Amino acid sequence: MPARRVVPNVQSSSLPRSAEFYGELGLEEVMNHGWIMTLASPGNPAVQLSVMAEDRTAPVAPDLSIEVEDVDAAYTAMRRRGAQIVHPLTDEEWGVRRFFVRDPDGRVVNVLGHR
Repeated sequence: MPARRVVPNVQSSSLPRSAEFYGELGLEEVMNHGWIMTLASPGNPAVQLSVMAEDRTAPVAPDLSIEVEDVDAAYTAMRRRGAQIVHPLTDEEWGVRRFFVRDPDGRVVNVLGHR
């Protein structure tokens, strides 16, 4: 089950201010849902950072996101190992299927796949 990309999620009290700051470091907005925004390098779109005020559909904001080829298989693997599922496997309105799991050091990981 290969990972497709890993994106750190940074909490922000002001998405526009964060966009301006990270824009000065060479990142441009590529997605914005009003509560989460993804910034990427124009020359290397695999270089990404998500900035979020909150997670509108989950009980906690994740620390990072990992996109996988098969989110259902990842969910099964995490349940099999007894990992703490923080947010259940959910089909989101913006076209992803995802769940949150806590890693061994307590970080919340958003594991997702695009539908």
